[in-house]
Amino acid sequence: MPQSFASLHGHIVFSTKHRKPQIAPELQPRLFEYMGGILRNHSSRLIAAGGMPDHVHLVVSLGRTLAVADVVRLIKSNTSGWLHDELALPDFQWQTGYGAFAVSYSQLDSVKSYLANQEPHHRRASFQEEFLEFLRRHDLEWDERYVWD
Repeated sequence: MPQSFASLHGHIVFSTKHRKPQIAPELQPRLFEYMGGILRNHSSRLIAAGGMPDHVHLVVSLGRTLAVADVVRLIKSNTSGWLHDELALPDFQWQTGYGAFAVSYSQLDSVKSYLANQEPHHRRASFQEEFLEFLRRHDLEWDERYVWD
C-alpha cells in the first residue's frame, strides 16, 4: 500500500505540579486554543478539552508520525513557555508524568461529554481519585509512590 492512514485517538490527562490550582476558568479557553495550535502544527488535532484549575483532559487525534510521549512533551513544554512569557505566570509548572488512554472512534462523543462536565464530576471526586480510577479501568499497574509529584 503506497499511502499510510491512521485513526488514533487518545484521552490524555495531566495535572499542574503538586496539583496547584493555576488554571483559572477564564484561562482555559485560551490555553486549549493554544494547545490545539501546537497539535495542528504537528499534524495532529485537538478534538476536545476540559479540566479544572489543577488538571487538563485532552482528546487528541494523533498524527501518523508522532508518539504519545512526543505529543505530551510538545504540549507541556510549549504551553509552559507561553504561560510564563505571555501570561506572566512565572511559577507555573506541569507535573512530570501523564496518563494516556485509547479512545475508540465510536466512543468519542461519550468522552467529549465527560470532558465538558468536569466541574460537576469533580464535586464528587478529586483529581487523584479520578486518575486512579482511569488506571484501574484500563488495568494498569502503578506504585503510589511514583504517581504524584
